[in-house]
Amino acid sequence: KETKEENFHRVERAYGSFTRSIQLPGEVNADKVSANYKNGVLEITLPKVKEEAVKKIPVKTA
Repeated sequence: KETKEENFHRVERAYGSFTRSIQLPGEVNADKVSANYKNGVLEITLPKVKEEAVKKIPVKTA
């Protein structure tokens, strides 16, 4: 088992089926999630939802 903190890197080895749940720190764009499995490596990409820009609206007094 190996873990790095920069982007997030984890190495695990196991035999048979298993389940892994990870709590995400924010909202993800579910329509753009992708997963690739190649050479024994599962790579999952979860793009963050872009926050809408704050818009200031001036209020006029009568």
